[in-house]
Amino acid sequence: MSVTTLPEALKALGRAPEEPPRRAVIHGPSGSLVTLARLDPEHGIAYVGVWVGREGVRFLGAPPVSSDVSAAHHLKGDTATLFDLFAETARSLLERIEEVDTELATLQQKGRSVALSEVWALQRRIAGLRALGGHAIVAAAECEGPLSGSFPGLADALPPLLAQLRGVQELAGSVQQSLSDLILLRNAEESNRIADAANQLSRTSNRIAALANTSNIRMLGITYIALLLGLVSAVVLIPNTGATILGMPSAGWVPGLWVDAILVVLAVVPLALVFSRGWVLDLLRGLKSSELRTSEGLGDLPELPPEEPLSRTGPVADPPRTPP
Repeated sequence: MSVTTLPEALKALGRAPEEPPRRAVIHGPSGSLVTLARLDPEHGIAYVGVWVGREGVRFLGAPPVSSDVSAAHHLKGDTATLFDLFAETARSLLERIEEVDTELATLQQKGRSVALSEVWALQRRIAGLRALGGHAIVAAAECEGPLSGSFPGLADALPPLLAQLRGVQELAGSVQQSLSDLILLRNAEESNRIADAANQLSRTSNRIAALANTSNIRMLGITYIALLLGLVSAVVLIPNTGATILGMPSAGWVPGLWVDAILVVLAVVPLALVFSRGWVLDLLRGLKSSELRTSEGLGDLPELPPEEPLSRTGPVADPPRTPP
């Protein structure tokens, strides 16, 4: 089977032809496939395949733009083409990483005005570039090792290029770490802002609770005054009721001395029972503070305007006339 395109090579190795190759090197009974990613100016990714089979080496995709790098190492044929592909991949990755680094510096100068989504977009871009660099390093190591027999002279010329690819990986990792630090910094700022808002809400809630407690204390003073007035009313009401009953004509048979004694008992006994209680005495001792809280509580009550009388609508009917 003759392999001429990258989808055909993937299909020959039992892979889905429409999916981009996830592995840098794929081995199969019919041959081995080495894939490299090429980046265009519009940040698109195009994969180039190197098919190593029984019939020899075949490049699947567009050839490299320049061959000056391989000429400096005196490489020829398929080895020179492969070396130029690796060099072009390293150069394009370095350019894209430098672009991301420049955009990162611009974002850092803007400060807090930068949207976090822009930082995450750069993070995803640099992560993809770093993955492509690792893809190229794996492919170069495979060509330097098990597949070196198909590319004579590549093992001697490839170490400097591998060092360059590893340097690209380190630069991508450094930019990615800077982006991660920026994201963590922005998240910390957002967390601090949320914490400040929560603290403000807590202070407001505590203030409301303090006002509610003050209002309850003042209303408690009003309740104490009302209770004291109720007790005094009960003490006064009992003898008054007895005097009213004994003053009726139907009670005229009761002797006057007994009437006086009964009225004295009705006046003294409730007074002694009520005002001998400990809690009543405590209430009387705190009467001054209760009066103060009562006045404060009454001062807190909202003043409502008097209700206006309903206005009449429509004509007023004439009074009925009496016939002459």
